[in-house]
Amino acid sequence: MTGVSGAGKSTVCGELRARGHVALDADNDGFSRWVGRTEGEIVVDPPDPVPEGWLDRYGWAIVRERVEALAEKSRSRIAFLCGSVENEEDVRDLFDLVVCLVIDEDTLRHRLATRTTNTFGRHPEELAAALKWNPRMRAIYESRGAMVIDASAPVNEVVDTVIAAARELTGSPETGKPEGVCRDHGTPLLDWRRIGDLNS
Repeated sequence: MTGVSGAGKSTVCGELRARGHVALDADNDGFSRWVGRTEGEIVVDPPDPVPEGWLDRYGWAIVRERVEALAEKSRSRIAFLCGSVENEEDVRDLFDLVVCLVIDEDTLRHRLATRTTNTFGRHPEELAAALKWNPRMRAIYESRGAMVIDASAPVNEVVDTVIAAARELTGSPETGKPEGVCRDHGTPLLDWRRIGDLNS
């Protein structure tokens, strides 16, 4: 499951877990990391907030081997992977379904300014990155055949829609292969384009 920072990915992930589904946060559960764009060095302790020019020098990237391991473990049940990364193309082939959460700019600004679970988006450079990508998300993901969901709706409705899409894909009324399923394994919806962190 993807979307810009503030779209609601982490909130939806938490609700999926509360309903008993396997749902993992690509940012907080060890799937992604900051990587230097030139040398490829891994940044273990990034600054918060990021200084000017940081997002030009470093990118938020997902580790393919970790997604492959999740796919292998998720052969017999629905699993969701929620997070935004810049190298989505490196793992897109592992998923059967991608869901993109979209919201309007006013809602995005409000969420980034008031949320308490993630500080990304409060620094001017981070906010600019989120606002830059937000209007582009729908067109980008629709062109890729992803399911686009209006995440300004109540979270329960958003989660219901996500789960329904997974069940339709797997043909299961309850559980089956992971939502946003890894191909032939069933692994969750991938949230990408964290361009800076575009994660909620």
